[in-house]
Amino acid sequence: MKYFITLLLLLFIFSCDKKQETTIQQEDTKPLLSVEHEFSAVKRIDPVFVKEVEEWKELNAVDDFLERFKKASPKEVLSNALELKGLVESLKDSIKTALFTISSFDARINIFYNETLRLADMTTIPAIQASEVNLQTEKILEAFSAVNAKINTILSKKRFEDEIDVDVKFIGLDSTKMDSVSRKSIKENFDLRKTDKGGLNFKTNQ
Repeated sequence: MKYFITLLLLLFIFSCDKKQETTIQQEDTKPLLSVEHEFSAVKRIDPVFVKEVEEWKELNAVDDFLERFKKASPKEVLSNALELKGLVESLKDSIKTALFTISSFDARINIFYNETLRLADMTTIPAIQASEVNLQTEKILEAFSAVNAKINTILSKKRFEDEIDVDVKFIGLDSTKMDSVSRKSIKENFDLRKTDKGGLNFKTNQ
């Protein structure tokens, strides 16, 4: 009987210590969730292309909403997670022009959406750590930067084609790297080649 009472006493002490340890951990975690964190800046749409996407309401809605994430606590981020997921889902399902209906662009949108889903899932985890929320927020901002970068690339390619008035597939250049190439010199080179070859027309038939 004596040993039984001793065992019960030890179990009671162990249980109290465990509860106290859990309480301390929770108290340590809560303040961290309220500490503001400054996140990385999102890559923007180039100013010369802003007009091209000003009617894309879903894209602009996401861009405006993410302004809240420039400097925010994990608690604030989590409170906005579900609304962000809904906005990005609307962006994913939005009707895009043919210019953006390509697999490489869709892939970036899907990655962005999946990252917002992970953040939304974190709202259901009671013991979520502040560091986990901050890391996921950075991933979301990075994914949106990749979306904007792809938009810049697509519109830059279109502008390049429009300005030199030829189909770039005849140039033999990677149009995504065209910023380092003089458009004027390319145009002059093509005019010269057409003259030397008896005025060959490199334009595709409409």
